[in-house]
Amino acid sequence: MSEQALSVSDQLVQLLALEFEALKSQDLDRFESLQPGKNVLLAQLAELCPSSEDLQQLPEWEALREKLIECRDLHRRNAVLIERKLDTIRGALHSLRVGDSGSPVEVYDRLGQVARFSRGRGYQEV
Repeated sequence: MSEQALSVSDQLVQLLALEFEALKSQDLDRFESLQPGKNVLLAQLAELCPSSEDLQQLPEWEALREKLIECRDLHRRNAVLIERKLDTIRGALHSLRVGDSGSPVEVYDRLGQVARFSRGRGYQEV
């Protein structure tokens, strides 16, 4: 049973590496296509793995425990990359929203000079 769980965890390590490469290259279609396979592997591991107490205490499960820790770390790495990309997108969206409301519109006057457009009419225009 531990050999089968070890094999499934090896497959999960490989899939998490592919997931990271897809995230780095921003290939969201590839990333999405990997998710069903990851869910299948996780379900298999849930069936094959012993209780967490046995996994931590019994020496015959040490190799699997180390592989699962590696999977956890790879998953966290992928999650950090996703969060960084989301933060970048949120920052860009925020700057676009703030930029629209706070900056005046630049237009050219009759002489070809940049003139600032103000919402109210100035005393010179009246």
